[in-house]
Amino acid sequence: MASQEKNPPIPGTRPFDGELARRGYALNKMCFSFNSADNRAEFLQDEEAYMRKYQLSASQAAAIRSKQVLQLLEEGGNAYYLAKFAGIFKLDMQDIGAQQRGMSKDEFKAMLVAAGQ
Repeated sequence: MASQEKNPPIPGTRPFDGELARRGYALNKMCFSFNSADNRAEFLQDEEAYMRKYQLSASQAAAIRSKQVLQLLEEGGNAYYLAKFAGIFKLDMQDIGAQQRGMSKDEFKAMLVAAGQ
């Protein structure tokens, strides 16, 4: 019979496992709703009411307010659904990369340019 050992953790990552999926269900359900232009408009009209509609936890709502994608991942957000949220606010991969590095977007872009020289 195959071993059911857990893989060792990867430093700096949070695997999206069953526990995280359960914890992030409401958050991901809300982000999935953003496939509809009407839902995106409703969210932008009253973000707080929209979050209450999906019963987000206090920490998930705080992460939405701060638009911190890494915090949303910690709250159980799935990267594929969070892309819908990020798109509403025109966050691109450089914004997310800057968040991951703990720097401004301009600093992140300068780092990329310097690395390419």
